[in-house]
Amino acid sequence: LPMSRAAIVAGRTLADAMRNLLVICIMLGVGSIIGFRFHHGWGFGLLAIPIALLFAYAFSWISLIIGLFVRDPETAQTTGFIWVFPLVFASSVFVPTKTMPHWLQLFANNQPVTQTVNAIRYLTEGIGSSHAVWYSILWAVGILVVFVPIAVMRYRKTV
Repeated sequence: LPMSRAAIVAGRTLADAMRNLLVICIMLGVGSIIGFRFHHGWGFGLLAIPIALLFAYAFSWISLIIGLFVRDPETAQTTGFIWVFPLVFASSVFVPTKTMPHWLQLFANNQPVTQTVNAIRYLTEGIGSSHAVWYSILWAVGILVVFVPIAVMRYRKTV
C-alpha cells in the first residue's frame, strides 16, 4: 500500500516534537537540580510543557516548508534562522516589551513568540496574564492551519 505524503511530513514534524519533549525534560531536570522551581504551582507549571511543544510543533511546519523550497542543508539552516531572528529579538524573550520603542511594541506584543513566552512565564512563574496562554494557543493553531496544507502540497510537488 502506498503511504500518504501527508503522513510522511507529519511523521517528520512529530519526530521533532518528540525530540523537543526530550529536550524540555532534560532542561527541567537540570533546572530543578540547580534550583529552578515552579512559582505558580506544579499544575500550572506542567501546563507550560504542552504550550511549548505546540508552539515548537507549529514552527516546525514553517521550517519544513523552508526545507522543501531550498536546495541544500546549508541554505535551509541559514534561511530558517532569518525568519525566526526578528520574532525572537522583537519579543519579550530578553527584555520587557514596554522598554521598546512604541512602533516596535506594537509588533512585539502581537506576535507568537512574545505570546508563547508570556504564556510560559505565566504558567511557570505566575507573572503576567492568563490571556497569553490562549493567545499562544491561537497563534500555534493558526500557524498549523495555514502551514500544514502548504507543506503537504509542496511535498507532493517535490517528491
